Amino acid sequence: MPITLIRVPVDQLEQFTFNCFRAFGVSEDEARRCTRGLMESELHCLPGQGQGVRRLPVYHERIGNGWIQLGAPYEIVKESPALALVDGHNGLGSVVAQKSMELAIQKAKLSGIGTVVVRNSTHFGSAAVPARLALAHDCIGIAFTNAGPEMAPWGAATGVVGTNPWGIVAPTGGDFPIVLDIALTTAGKGMMRWYEREGKKMPLDWALTPDGEETDDPAAAMAGALLGIGQHKGYGLSMLTDVLTGVLSGGGFGLVPYANPAQQDVSHTFIAIDIEWFMPVAEFKARMDDFIRQIKAAKLRPGFKEILVPGEIDYRREQEYRRDGAKLDAAVFDDLATLAQKLNVEFPFEREVMA
Repeated sequence: MPITLIRVPVDQLEQFTFNCFRAFGVSEDEARRCTRGLMESELHCLPGQGQGVRRLPVYHERIGNGWIQLGAPYEIVKESPALALVDGHNGLGSVVAQKSMELAIQKAKLSGIGTVVVRNSTHFGSAAVPARLALAHDCIGIAFTNAGPEMAPWGAATGVVGTNPWGIVAPTGGDFPIVLDIALTTAGKGMMRWYEREGKKMPLDWALTPDGEETDDPAAAMAGALLGIGQHKGYGLSMLTDVLTGVLSGGGFGLVPYANPAQQDVSHTFIAIDIEWFMPVAEFKARMDDFIRQIKAAKLRPGFKEILVPGEIDYRREQEYRRDGAKLDAAVFDDLATLAQKLNVEFPFEREVMA
């Protein structure tokens, strides 16, 4: 049966999220960065994708257990005008990611391109969140991260590489930027849980059983490995993402990230490209807009009403949520209410179920 959804005002949800981080003992600056990370994910992602404010109880657990170091030093181990190697010291991944993209942008403004590679970090949320920081500086932003070994290499029955998400953003002259925000698996376990709760079968190219068999049963697949996008292609992209993050940084890769909850050992890479190094920003945006027009003018396939570009659905979802309220899974709503009670933080929402 369909999952119950509850509308909540975006501004109240943002303040509640910030208040929770402060109650966790997070500093004001880090709380604002973490709030930004969760709220951007909440506004842009589907409710079943496992990102956004549903992660607040996870932060509470990890911080409470000392698995994340609050106020961790942001150590630049080595740098050049265009490059930096950073040690995150097991700090808040969202904070490490945003600071690293800001550093990459600074270097891009000096050298045309800036690259920051990070080791010893933690979960940073949606890859597009740090990548989007480049937009305000007329840069293209790119963010990669590795993750726990949930994806089976092509031909294998068990997971060795991660979902290893990508975030790539580019400005346009229109209402929204182009934003690619993807994991390299066909789907994640968050969507599998969603299908399981709704009593639906899932596509056969999502995951394997523990024995390595394809399955459309999300319950049978939850203990198995995920499958990469495009079969062997997604596996290859995931492996090389681990090379560009964990292997290159001297941090964790493959089986290592998240193996120890007290030392997540996640690695990231951030790239900023200064558009003005190549051409005036206005010219770039005009060229992007022309490219988008070409794409949208293509002949439609049967059954399709329009052609969308990456980031367009996210933009529409954000506009809807800001107007009508964000859609929270009722189970997440209840988890947040319980968390608020534990923290003695005001929970300002009414349980108004969507019709």
